[in-house]
Amino acid sequence: VQLQASGGGLVDAGGSLILSCTASGFTFDGYAIGWFRQAPGKEREGVSCISRSDGSIYYGDSVRGRFTMSFDSAKNTVYLQMNSLKPEDTAVYYCAADGTYYTSSYYFHYPYRMDYWGKGTEVTVSS
Repeated sequence: VQLQASGGGLVDAGGSLILSCTASGFTFDGYAIGWFRQAPGKEREGVSCISRSDGSIYYGDSVRGRFTMSFDSAKNTVYLQMNSLKPEDTAVYYCAADGTYYTSSYYFHYPYRMDYWGKGTEVTVSS
């Protein structure tokens, strides 16, 4: 089981980026999926999570209304559309997956419950 996040880069404040997370060795169907980020000197925090128990998506307060998480089962890929980026969004972004059916908010607040993690992709937002 491997996850790989991609799509990061340098963008000006107010700009947009789309992150992708691809999986190998399993299909995302039936798994909870989450996006998390870690800024320099800070703890890893939730960005958005989708639960497989009910398909709900939970967004953090800091990104709600600006970021959109989506899932393309045909491509076995999860996306994070990031709009109106701010310098405080600068971080390494990770995607993660887990086969247990907790709620999306649970995974958001307890990222260690995610069993599978990919290597991150770095996002830098310049002011």
